[in-house]
Amino acid sequence: MSQIVENDQVVIVNYTLKNDNGEVMESSDQAGPIAYLHGHNNIVPGLEKALEGRSAGDTFSVSLPPADAYGEHNGMEPQSVHRRELPKNFTPRAGASFAMRNSAGEAVPLFVVSVKGSRVQVDTNHPLAGKTLHFDIEVAGIRPPTGDELKHGHAHGVTGAHGHH
Repeated sequence: MSQIVENDQVVIVNYTLKNDNGEVMESSDQAGPIAYLHGHNNIVPGLEKALEGRSAGDTFSVSLPPADAYGEHNGMEPQSVHRRELPKNFTPRAGASFAMRNSAGEAVPLFVVSVKGSRVQVDTNHPLAGKTLHFDIEVAGIRPPTGDELKHGHAHGVTGAHGHH
């Protein structure tokens, strides 16, 4: 019986992400396959939509405009903050991300742009905001989620036995 990609299924994909120039930005060849819980907003919306109804073994390519990926760049420039303003136990390095609460108590994701001494440049824009993303995808597998995965709203690895991330 062939499983298809649908809500509340763990989907395992191999992928290659390229920019508009065809340069590989990221690939499961280096990072390993990803497992995500379909229908729980664990991946960019356009890719989740493109995977809907696919079967294990399917391969395809899809290009996602910013609106279907990480959104448009919001126009805000990176801000410099002192290391002591960052969450405890967070080691800032370019490319890392973390969340801080705004004055309304909402979690706001921040992305580290650079670190210079005691100053850290952070941006509210995802590094891929405003960019069209080009994916080559292979649906490597589909499995039912564990109870913990459903409760937590995300996959716990390819087998589901890796514990909570």
